Amino acid sequence: MTPLGIALVVFAYLFGSIPTGVILSGYFGKIDIRKEGSGNIGATNVYRTLGKTLGALTLLGDVLKGMIPVIIAIWLLKSEGWIGLTALSAFIGHIYPVFLKFKGGKGIATTLGVFVIIVPWAILLAFLAFAGTVYKWRYVSLGSMVAAVSLPIWIILLSYSNIYTIYSIIIACLVVYRHKENIQRLIKGEESKMGGE
Repeated sequence: MTPLGIALVVFAYLFGSIPTGVILSGYFGKIDIRKEGSGNIGATNVYRTLGKTLGALTLLGDVLKGMIPVIIAIWLLKSEGWIGLTALSAFIGHIYPVFLKFKGGKGIATTLGVFVIIVPWAILLAFLAFAGTVYKWRYVSLGSMVAAVSLPIWIILLSYSNIYTIYSIIIACLVVYRHKENIQRLIKGEESKMGGE
């Protein structure tokens, strides 16, 4: 344990806790996105509620919340253990943000951000799994879960560090847990499809 590593993990959590969707929807859309649509603070709900531009900006912001702490960890610590812990901390910050009483998003964009730097080819394959699932069934939530669950498999197959495999499994489990309401709606046939019915 190093003081720098601990400080960076704390920074990653706080940085990940910044509620991009809430800030953008409040400033530009004059609404509380938590009270609109699905109530989620992520890019999908912002897109459906306020349009493509704010949806894209929310997506970008949530991705950067993961990327920036990981880039700093690679630059300062150069330790796979600390890099992985920093990535997990940024992700936890997004789904359980201290600034929103620990009620955050579902973590897909931030997962992309934390892993695109350290396992880029695995992320590409996970994105293809996401795109294929959404193209076939038009459920963003289903595609997101498929991507998250497939990520550890791609990391293993591409022979990335076992440490990243462990953290990706933890994140995949949390992503699926955060989608529990979507899973219930999918089972009942009530989940919203991309582009509407």
